[in-house]
Amino acid sequence: MIRSVFITGANAGLGKESARQLALRANIDKIYLGCRDPQKGQIAQAELEQLTGRNIFEVITIDVSNLDSVANAVNSLPQSVDALVMNAGGTGGKHFHNLNSSGVTEIFAVNLLGHSVLAESLLTSGKLNHVAVYAGSEAARGVEEMGMKRPTFDTSSVSEFVGLAQGSYLSSVNDPTVAYGPIKYMGALWMSAMARRYPQVRFVTMSPGATIGTQGFDSLPLLKRVMMQSAMKVMLLLGKAHKVETGASRYMDAVFNANYKSGLFYASRKGLTGELADQATLFADIAKEQYQENAYQAIKQLAPM
Repeated sequence: MIRSVFITGANAGLGKESARQLALRANIDKIYLGCRDPQKGQIAQAELEQLTGRNIFEVITIDVSNLDSVANAVNSLPQSVDALVMNAGGTGGKHFHNLNSSGVTEIFAVNLLGHSVLAESLLTSGKLNHVAVYAGSEAARGVEEMGMKRPTFDTSSVSEFVGLAQGSYLSSVNDPTVAYGPIKYMGALWMSAMARRYPQVRFVTMSPGATIGTQGFDSLPLLKRVMMQSAMKVMLLLGKAHKVETGASRYMDAVFNANYKSGLFYASRKGLTGELADQATLFADIAKEQYQENAYQAIKQLAPM
């Protein structure tokens, strides 16, 4: 029985909508709102309480791009949670390719490294009981009809993944949306490796799909941000994207429906919305255990625990 959930990036967009949908379930009695800005978190909490009529929300301050913040969040969590929704992410800010204090790029830190440390820290401290959901993306296997190229690694080796994290793999790229897909590919592989190491917990990578109403593009340069937001509106009208309620409901399915199997990566079968499918049926590399282990070992090199 899932009764308590911790959501990262919970003060807006998909995270906030996920919290709202969770609170509509009578069996849920605690929702931790993981937020980088505690003031924004308190505002979101008040709004959620008004929307749902329930006083079950608590703000946990966490910046997943900062490992000290992640450690503090784990320590401050007053009890174990039944489910973790690793929703925070994005394009890594205006200087996405800069290295942070952990020696990885900002975009890698916010999308993968922080969440990997968060999940494993919760597990080793006995604070995660049943389900871990990681926000995947169709970009991890490429979306030809949207001009999104499939990640191209020679062998998906440990050294290649470390290079991705430290910025050398895509050193000439100045567009964060190009780096985003390979990072999400590595994230899905890492989740599969975690599923083998912690069989008592169900690890599901679930893409929320092309979702309008999020803050995913907010840190892009102005022109790029306007272009992406406009494109999303057009995609919604054409049925190639969906609203935030649909994206969050994918997370909810991953949390509550055991038919979504541990270690697998689910996303749209075609394009960025619509029917879900195991992405390994579309991109076989996702199912290769050696690649999964390489992703896990690369993360261990970057953030030994």
